Amino acid sequence: QVQVVESGGGSVQAGGSLGLSCAASGYTYSRHCMAWFRQTPGKGREGVAFIDKDGSTRYTDSVKGRFTISRDNAKKTLFLQMDSLKPEDTGLYYCAALVGRAVCEESSHWAYNFWGQGTQVTVSS
Repeated sequence: QVQVVESGGGSVQAGGSLGLSCAASGYTYSRHCMAWFRQTPGKGREGVAFIDKDGSTRYTDSVKGRFTISRDNAKKTLFLQMDSLKPEDTGLYYCAALVGRAVCEESSHWAYNFWGQGTQVTVSS
């Protein structure tokens, strides 16, 4: 059974940093695309960062230069390092797997077939 479970998150002041982790199980983690999404009241579920099987990364424009996605295939773990956080980064952050694809060709949440439960990130001004 495929499972992805997030940890980390919390509350921080603007300009601070937080790190998220996602532990995957039940499938061959190293062969598939992984991503972080966030859900906010105003924008719905938005793709934040994507990482292919081979480690190639892509980010939504609003987080470029501040967020870093990475993966440890040996430990089946996905990471998101968030620096220079802004109040508009506040939201519920989800780890998502696109099992069946090595490359993260899709940015829309509907394409991703396995999701974690979400972890809250709150940035105060």
